[in-house]
Amino acid sequence: MTAPKSHAYFTPEEYLEIERFSPIKHEYLQGQMVAIAGASKAHVIITGNLSALLVNHLRGTECIAYATGMKARLSALNLFYYPDLAVACDNRDRSSDKDFVLYPKLIVEVLSDSTEAFDRGNKFADYKSNPMLEEYVLIHQKQILVEQFQRKSDSLWIPQICRSGDTIKFVSIGFASAIEVLYENIARLN
Repeated sequence: MTAPKSHAYFTPEEYLEIERFSPIKHEYLQGQMVAIAGASKAHVIITGNLSALLVNHLRGTECIAYATGMKARLSALNLFYYPDLAVACDNRDRSSDKDFVLYPKLIVEVLSDSTEAFDRGNKFADYKSNPMLEEYVLIHQKQILVEQFQRKSDSLWIPQICRSGDTIKFVSIGFASAIEVLYENIARLN
């Protein structure tokens, strides 16, 4: 007979304190801390390109774009995730004493082989629990392809696919750009 595996349980407050000083990032899943993997160069370039576009687009508005290092908290589910990019427009997220956002309007994930199934499955299902979220976007790294999901009601999300030559539009924040701009400098990696 083997003893059952036990995992340490952390409160959200303990998690936030540990994460503040940890050399590696962890997501928080109902008391468990799960280390997240590093990113490829393509992943970092795509996230940087989009972040630069969104920072410029949002300048002078109530919205702020947060790239990679900002956690999104889903209080009702007792979860913290690190989206690749989030845009929050709610004044309650402007507090500088919090290491997370609670009211993102837009969340973007850049897909990788190791995270794709989770990003489009359980993670998306969890994000849907946040009534403030209006759009969820998945960006592929290995091809010019962006999948967007717009909330129409609590249970209805409308998908849209953008490919090479298309203009991507994030309706939630009034943003539009040629899709190729997201992939700028990726060809140089090959």
